[in-house]
Amino acid sequence: MIELNNFYVSDSVEFMKKNIDDNFIDLTVTSPPYDNLRDYNGFKFDYKPMAEELFRITKTGGVVVWIVGDETKKFTESMTSFNQAIFFNNIGFNLLDTMIYYKKNYAPAYPSIRRYANQFEYMFVFSKGRPNIFNPVQREKVVKNYKNKKSYFRQKDGSQVMKIIDNDRQTKDASNVWEFATTVTDKFSKGHPAIFPEPLAQDHILTWSNPNDIVFDPMCGSGTTCKMAYLNDRKFIGIDSSEEYINDICIPRLNNCGWNK
Repeated sequence: MIELNNFYVSDSVEFMKKNIDDNFIDLTVTSPPYDNLRDYNGFKFDYKPMAEELFRITKTGGVVVWIVGDETKKFTESMTSFNQAIFFNNIGFNLLDTMIYYKKNYAPAYPSIRRYANQFEYMFVFSKGRPNIFNPVQREKVVKNYKNKKSYFRQKDGSQVMKIIDNDRQTKDASNVWEFATTVTDKFSKGHPAIFPEPLAQDHILTWSNPNDIVFDPMCGSGTTCKMAYLNDRKFIGIDSSEEYINDICIPRLNNCGWNK
């Protein structure tokens, strides 16, 4: 029986096949290597067998958040992200949402690449059937009082239907574009070449899972998903092929949060 709230050094696909039962995981939040943009201790990545195993182990109604970008080479983007999304869909996942991770502090582009600087990454949200859980993140409203406000909704034939919004809440559900700074604030994570922001992982965990649910990261790297799952009362499983990342980054990082290994 797999031990929850733990890290494992292993090939992720082989580990899933041998150790994780069907329909076991509530939520996966992970980020695969982006083409050849980073060096992950020589790790080579094949997304197809991983996607197939993720489909098998995800509970019906569970969600996989797949955060990915594309390399630009010879003046064209690789389109790896799109190919991965299509494959996930072909094996049975629903593409529930194509979300955007918008980087507040993006790196400028080199003039030689003859294009604008990239300021976003995709966050594909795949569900296995109808999602069981949706706890939408709240954002502050620009207009504070919506009580008795008129709103118009466009119909298929082009006409508009008016609806009175009787809502005096001070917040609204967030959109599918999330904005975060890319600054690393956790000193224990700085040995990893690609780290996504802790609030990004936390917002997905709070949105697609409930306390005591099992949150999984098959490429846990610096342990961000696992840390935020632990701090938000979820169970976590983290796998990485790099013993260095697990022992030198993930374990000290979680120990610093009160987890004891």
